[in-house]
Amino acid sequence: MNAIKRNNVVQRGSGRAMMFAHGYGCDQNMWRFVAPTFEENFTTVLFDHVGAGGSDLSAYDFEQYSSLDRYAEDILEIGSELNLRDAIFVGHSVSAMIGALATIKSPSMFSDLIMIGPSPRYIDDDNYRGGFSAGDIEELLVFLADNHLGWSAAMAPAIMGNPERPELAEELTNSFCRTDPDIAKSFARTTFLSDNRNDLTNITTRTLILQCSDDVIAPTNVGEYVHENIAGSQIVYLGATGHCPHLSAPSEVISAIQDFV
Repeated sequence: MNAIKRNNVVQRGSGRAMMFAHGYGCDQNMWRFVAPTFEENFTTVLFDHVGAGGSDLSAYDFEQYSSLDRYAEDILEIGSELNLRDAIFVGHSVSAMIGALATIKSPSMFSDLIMIGPSPRYIDDDNYRGGFSAGDIEELLVFLADNHLGWSAAMAPAIMGNPERPELAEELTNSFCRTDPDIAKSFARTTFLSDNRNDLTNITTRTLILQCSDDVIAPTNVGEYVHENIAGSQIVYLGATGHCPHLSAPSEVISAIQDFV
């Protein structure tokens, strides 16, 4: 199966390509408040990571997808089939780092990289503070393995933030719950045990980092670390709180992207 079908790729609009990549436990529907704005001047490219949304679940290989590199290869395969060149990549959460890996492998495919809530490593290490201890992450992964639905209900509100808007947490909870439990467990391990700090200095693509406050997954110090280690990158501190500003504050995200591109 080609990458277009495998990853449930959807294109809309016309002009220079802008690819949107969703985060853990989500799918391309999470971009519904942001992507349509750009369809007048860009060709938006939305897709589902293998194992998510409308992707081909049979293409999920637990060994291959134990590394973010395999997800980056999927992006490059999509880009190759669409003949993308000098495109814009917009990645949320773990997809920010997946996109970074893709731009390193093929700098001509993407001329701009927009990272929303990126984290190159979630676990604290010496002088680096990723936001979690190794024990925290292990507990999180064990909880997920033992009780996928319970984990989803407990974690989604914390990740989303914005407790005054419970409908946002409910949407994220439902998205987590729709994911195949075995794939969810595997992708969580791949995500939360990743360490891509050394890759940051290899990024030559023009880069924008969008940082929220009160983000339990990617705290401000992590966004600043990413900014400091990608030469020439820009960082914008959004007024939005939580980890999913494309849902909680889409107009802010749209404005920041428009100012950059």
